[in-house]
Amino acid sequence: MATGATILHVDMDAFFVSVELVRRPELRGRPVVVGGEGDRGVVAAASYEARAYGVRSAMSSKRARRLCPDLLFLGGDHRLYEEVSVRIMEIFGRYTPLVEPLSLDEAFLDVSGARRLHGPPELVATAIRADLVTEESLTCSVGVAPNKFLAKLASEQAKPKPGLAGPDFGSGVVVVPADGIEDFLVPLPVQAVWGVGPRTFERLARLGVQTIGDLGCIPEDTLVAALGQSAGSQLWRLSRGIDERRVVPEHSTKSIGHEETFARDLASAFEVHPYLVRMVDSVARRLRRTGVVGRTVSIKVRYPDFTTVGRSRTLADPTDLGVEILEAATTLLGSLELGPGIRLLGVSVSNLEDGSVRQLRLEEVVKPGWRAAEGAVDEIRERFGTGAIGPAVVDDLGPKELGEKQWGPDS
Repeated sequence: MATGATILHVDMDAFFVSVELVRRPELRGRPVVVGGEGDRGVVAAASYEARAYGVRSAMSSKRARRLCPDLLFLGGDHRLYEEVSVRIMEIFGRYTPLVEPLSLDEAFLDVSGARRLHGPPELVATAIRADLVTEESLTCSVGVAPNKFLAKLASEQAKPKPGLAGPDFGSGVVVVPADGIEDFLVPLPVQAVWGVGPRTFERLARLGVQTIGDLGCIPEDTLVAALGQSAGSQLWRLSRGIDERRVVPEHSTKSIGHEETFARDLASAFEVHPYLVRMVDSVARRLRRTGVVGRTVSIKVRYPDFTTVGRSRTLADPTDLGVEILEAATTLLGSLELGPGIRLLGVSVSNLEDGSVRQLRLEEVVKPGWRAAEGAVDEIRERFGTGAIGPAVVDDLGPKELGEKQWGPDS
């Protein structure tokens, strides 16, 4: 029977932890998290046994340990997660070329053209789940619906339920047919709608809104008056299950960056500079390895009170040179107040484009030294290892590896 639901949202279950448990099966059934073990660390992913104690991703490791004293921390292996993610996306691609990855562990699929070969969408969802278990020993939750918004909400409803004795996986698939949209949406909390954060929820609560059903009863003009034209109209449409965005296959990298939470707060440019140099070294190296150059350099700073600020600068020409990225990042950092101390620092480069068609600049013809020098460093590292050579201002010559200390220091 046709349901009009041809969009799938596939979301891996506790992805980082689940990948770790595949190679460490002796830890199955225990409360496990991937994250920074130290008091300044954060939880990146939690097993369902850990979630039964209230442990959640983005929670401080200190609080997580208070909730579950027997919690086991794993440092994480971002490179492994990327490798597994590539294989997962290849499984999705067997069923449709219309795969839009959102992150390492989730994607939208448009299977409207797959019915003749693979059957109805709900059957495709079941087949994908079976393939993931057979080939990767991983589970996923799938929402099947007429559009992206509904499919995302449906996959949330399909998620396993945490339990001290282990997760209840259920069917793992929730289907929202075209004629069942209202019944599906009405009872859900309004916070489930994209764009409804704490501040928006406060404003909606003043209008008596607690559920999506309540939101659907508010006239569009009232929402616009309370939230502004863009947000008000958007929420009015979503409350009715209206989402016209298509699944757009996208495989290009949007940005390349690195961030680190420090073991103690850094309160001066002198203290921060070596870390900034090493992060920029890592970002520039990854840009060159990926074959892209970028125009926009950004930094992110988090203060001890968790206030987070960012600054960006768009360069006249795209670059993959560490020396140019460092110059921009240093200027950006200098525009921020360092007195309160810095808990976290991040550097990224965006507005990426193909590096193979980079236009040669006059200064590179007249003074080619930096590009030659950084190229030579890359060659030495490829031959002798990343710790063989690096900036003189840092103790550890190797660049920050992808995911290194991403979730905070261990001590």
